Amino acid sequence: MADRAVAVLSFDVALHRFLAPKRRGGPVAVEIDRARSAKDAIESLGVPHTEVGALLIDGRAAGLDGLLFGGERVEVAACAEAAAPAQATPRFAADVHLGKLARHLRLAGFDCLWSRDWDDDALVAAAVAESRIVLTRDKGVLRRRAVTHGRFVRATESEAQLAEIVRAFGLRARLQPFSRCRECNVPLEDVAKDAIAAQLPDKVRARYTRFRHCPGCGRLYWEGTHFERLRTVLQRASG
Repeated sequence: MADRAVAVLSFDVALHRFLAPKRRGGPVAVEIDRARSAKDAIESLGVPHTEVGALLIDGRAAGLDGLLFGGERVEVAACAEAAAPAQATPRFAADVHLGKLARHLRLAGFDCLWSRDWDDDALVAAAVAESRIVLTRDKGVLRRRAVTHGRFVRATESEAQLAEIVRAFGLRARLQPFSRCRECNVPLEDVAKDAIAAQLPDKVRARYTRFRHCPGCGRLYWEGTHFERLRTVLQRASG
């Protein structure tokens, strides 16, 4: 029986985290049964297509839909900057395990959908319906064909995750702290202090003059200690 055809894939070191440990030392041979897309070959090794940047097949630039027949040498680079849809400001959909990150992104001014009731199908459907970027720590979600833009979140702590997303998507110039409700994702509106004075704790009423409220849930926001903490986190993220 003749040996099966193979293509040899070499991965950018930044993508090694997605490969099995035994495959991180150098080029990896992948069996080719008939024609096989580069996307399929790459993802068969664990690397989500959303994490791939430039792709060379036998030294020539190619797309993920490029076909492999066997004998090719494929060079796979990581994204220099995370890819995003053509929008003025990227919008996100975060998986069920990234609730704290979703709230941080909202407080930083970014539209981020999240629900504790979502399964993977609901997450992907929400992202596809509104051209949102999927944020997840589940590589399997990012390998779904329907997901065109996504990010495997490397950090495990929510503030570090926020810094990662700001850097990865080049969001520094688009930060708008406390412009969106952390719970509802609804844009906040200014509200006169006199109109909500009765709802404020005595110390807050005496110390602060500027307030915003969420027209969705009615929550009030002011520049207290939580604001200072977020500002510090954002300064680190954009530094």
